Amino acid sequence: MTPLRSIRSKLVSAVMATTLAALLVSIAIIIGYDLRSYQRALLIDLSTQAELVGHMSSAALTFDDPRLANENLALLRTRPMVRAAAIYDANGELFASYQGKDETRAMPAQLSGTPRSDRDDLVVHHRIVENGETLGTVYLRAENQLVARTLDYLSIALGVTLLAMGVAYLLMRRMGRVVTAPIVALTEIARDVVATRDYSRRAPRISDDEAGELVDSFNAMLREIEGRTRELETSSIQTAREAAERSRAQQEVMRLNEQLEQRVDERTLQLALANAELANAIEEARSANQAKSAFLSSMSHELRTPLNAILGFAQILTSDSLPSTLEQKKEFANHILKSGRHLLTLINEILDLAKVESGTVTLSMEPVALADTLLETRTMVEPIAAGRGVRVLYPDVTGAVVLADRTRLKQVLLNLLSNAVKYNREAGAVVLGCEQVGPSRIRLSVQDTGAGLDAEQVASLFQPFNRLGQEGGQQEGTGIGLVVTKRLVELMGGQIGVSSSPGVGSVFWIELATTAPLAPHVQEEEAQETSEAAALPGDGEPHLILYVEDNPANLRLVEEIIRFRTDLRLLSALDGHVGLSLARAHLPEIILLDLNLPGMSGLEVLRQLRADPATAGIPVFALSANAMPRDIERGRAAGFNRYLTKPIEIDKFTEAINSTLAQLRTAQGGGAAARKAE
Repeated sequence: MTPLRSIRSKLVSAVMATTLAALLVSIAIIIGYDLRSYQRALLIDLSTQAELVGHMSSAALTFDDPRLANENLALLRTRPMVRAAAIYDANGELFASYQGKDETRAMPAQLSGTPRSDRDDLVVHHRIVENGETLGTVYLRAENQLVARTLDYLSIALGVTLLAMGVAYLLMRRMGRVVTAPIVALTEIARDVVATRDYSRRAPRISDDEAGELVDSFNAMLREIEGRTRELETSSIQTAREAAERSRAQQEVMRLNEQLEQRVDERTLQLALANAELANAIEEARSANQAKSAFLSSMSHELRTPLNAILGFAQILTSDSLPSTLEQKKEFANHILKSGRHLLTLINEILDLAKVESGTVTLSMEPVALADTLLETRTMVEPIAAGRGVRVLYPDVTGAVVLADRTRLKQVLLNLLSNAVKYNREAGAVVLGCEQVGPSRIRLSVQDTGAGLDAEQVASLFQPFNRLGQEGGQQEGTGIGLVVTKRLVELMGGQIGVSSSPGVGSVFWIELATTAPLAPHVQEEEAQETSEAAALPGDGEPHLILYVEDNPANLRLVEEIIRFRTDLRLLSALDGHVGLSLARAHLPEIILLDLNLPGMSGLEVLRQLRADPATAGIPVFALSANAMPRDIERGRAAGFNRYLTKPIEIDKFTEAINSTLAQLRTAQGGGAAARKAE
């Protein structure tokens, strides 16, 4: 029950924090507004009082009668908040004064400057003007009650805040169970079923929302699996009974054969037939058991992918050693919600498996944005890949839309990506590619750096219960994933294929119809990419350099070096396929090439560059961490113009770039002179 308490506590904390923030903002606004209004009203009242005293004392100043002025000031006794008052003549000298009951400070004899209010006193002065002539100034000093009033407000605000927070806490403690109980109950039942394979368990339906629908579908899946398991067990018992009966028949035949010599041939034939039927029955029983095991394993494989995201993010949310912010909690909750919905989809697909086999499954074909689908699959695949140190590289599919069933397409991509991670080497890479192969066709490819498959394994790859040719290996997997994937792709009007090389890796691809083509990565007009692009740029135009590197840190280093050169411009690619496409499209002046690239090695990229007439003459530098003398000699023999080693020595790197550009300018100048002479 610890996860439930933790999730509920975090939910209560989030609501309490929100409530406290709202209360503090509201109370601060109300107090600030009231104090400002009080201060303004007090100043207006004092100014009015000063104006009245000044009007009453104008005659006293005119006739130099301090007694009358003092009598006017004495009227302020009715205003207890006025501590002291004074009238100064036109020269700023004290003419008359008044002090309150508890006031001990004397009024200054000379009025200097403009009096200012402070924390304890509120000071107001008003000029006495008669017929346009300034006769003097009225000075009032009153008690500033703003601090006391502020403390009173803060006491009230504290009481209101504590009361509101207490009510909110009590409400959320009762409501938190309603939110978290269905998820925790379903998670515990799923964990127990996976651990014990007891398919008679049922999850309780606690609510009537989406969580309740998920519980119903989960229970329906358990009933289906329980029924199929029972049928397989019954079939095995019946087969064993039939085998026993056939064994008794064989013994009877042997007894009759001893008694009746003349029927030896007939009985021998019958015995052979009985043996053949017995062998077939045993083989059928073995196949049935294998089908049972394969089916249960397949269910585990399909369910673990979304369960991994649900349980993983739930563990982060409930872990005290992995603190997270409120925004992160919202993000993790969204991931759990997406994975839970995907788990519900998979449960429905398991129930529809018979329809897929019979070809009667129904699809909802609609335009699907590839970017959204790839983002959802990335959330569920990356935690699995990170566990094995496998890097997953996603393409930019801006604007691409395919015609497919959204749920089935996500299932197909998840199956291909999880297989690519599972059968990959440690610290390998998976590259997801997307390219336009026709006006209305898009190809999605999943390339791994695993052991690869030979021709025989590829030929039997899409047969039921074939685990990517990994029989006897340590990797878990079902045999029906690729079969279901192939049939789903075909039902969506697409095609699926695979190419593989032992020791290099495999590439699985699917082609689907598109309603919006893939947006180009580089926004340049194709009309300008003619054969003249191979020429060096003119004066002032930067030189174009292409760097093919899969390590982000190494790529960033070269980008920072190039950034200080205004005469250079850098294009980058994360794998060999993209690098070849950029090289053929933009014809850079120099290509920097890493040797250990995912999917296609740097040597293979160099071979294809040299085989293409458009790129054969471009200087290619090897930029690799393979720094042994034999590695350098092998690179030069392969055809690299320069072989630079990591870590990069900036001076050597700059010298290689400058000297190569100088040679290209010289060669261009000689060619131009020869053409001019002709």
